[in-house]
Amino acid sequence: MAGLEMNDWKKIGLGLTGFGVFFSFLGIVLFFDKGLLAIGNILFISGVIITIGIKSSLQFFMKRSNLKGTISFGVGFFFVIIGWPVIGMALETYGFIILFSGFWPTLAVFVQKIPVIGWVFQQPFIRSFLDRYRGKRVPV
Repeated sequence: MAGLEMNDWKKIGLGLTGFGVFFSFLGIVLFFDKGLLAIGNILFISGVIITIGIKSSLQFFMKRSNLKGTISFGVGFFFVIIGWPVIGMALETYGFIILFSGFWPTLAVFVQKIPVIGWVFQQPFIRSFLDRYRGKRVPV
């Protein structure tokens, strides 16, 4: 269980990631404000790197199966920085889905165990949809 311990660096990384998601959400709500989206992207990426470490981050983002998502996310980040936030966020969303698609089954199991929200995800139609991907869980 040594990987699950919460040291100060992981707390800082999770905080930065949370602020990154918050600023990105705020940038989208305020009609794709490029400044808020850029700050959100920088905080999100730095938070992920601090949380899991530089070496693990490089291994994850440069893995051959994740290269398409990394390139899409990077190009989207570039478009946000140069002032085309709608195209940039569309590319970033696509890259995010490709990069973290291996974690969706694990997230589905986690969401089903949440008290109020889990009830919705345990309904037969949604559960049958989620059960298709349950066998494809990846070790985290």
